Amino acid sequence: MLVAAVVLAAALGTLVPRPLWPAAAEGEGTRHILVLRNPIHTDIAVPLDDGVRRRFAFLADAGLPIEAPEARYIVFGWGGRAFYLETPTWSQLKPVPVLKALTLDVSVMHVDVAGAIKEPHTAVAGFDIDEAHFAALLDHIAASFRQGPDGPMMIENAGYSTYDRFYEANGHFNALVGCNTWTAAALRTAGIRTGWWNPLPVSLGWSLRLFN
Repeated sequence: MLVAAVVLAAALGTLVPRPLWPAAAEGEGTRHILVLRNPIHTDIAVPLDDGVRRRFAFLADAGLPIEAPEARYIVFGWGGRAFYLETPTWSQLKPVPVLKALTLDVSVMHVDVAGAIKEPHTAVAGFDIDEAHFAALLDHIAASFRQGPDGPMMIENAGYSTYDRFYEANGHFNALVGCNTWTAAALRTAGIRTGWWNPLPVSLGWSLRLFN
């Protein structure tokens, strides 16, 4: 019965739009953002320009190459600290991070710098949004970073490569409120409709196609 209830909730969460009615655009869709997904996780790729570089200047201070000519996007993702930091590849999957992901864990922000991202692609969804909604999206992302005395709090010696960093984040991660529900909430601030509850990348992808 519990499994059936979860399946029903996921199905309704995919098929019931949030918000119920589409918001009116406040201008022309001049900003092209991307949603990137793998089987369990989604990220938001924000196109780089001078304004975005100034807004997230702390990333350059941490050594991320956001000023590089070939840098095209900053990729943001929110998730559970244990799973994110301790499972860089599937071969390194451990029981404790999985248990924390299913119950309760503190959260982190993962930030990566990307060059050109191929479209169309099965793992990429693109959306054109206006300037006002783009600004709201940046506000939502910035508010997800936990602030210390000197600004966002980078986690030392954490990262998958030279071009990514981890930061302490606001909120707690669990099986019901996870990385994909964070992505969905961020997209709604950008005027993009999602499902009412999208815990998995596949359900978020279906909702995005259904309602946008």
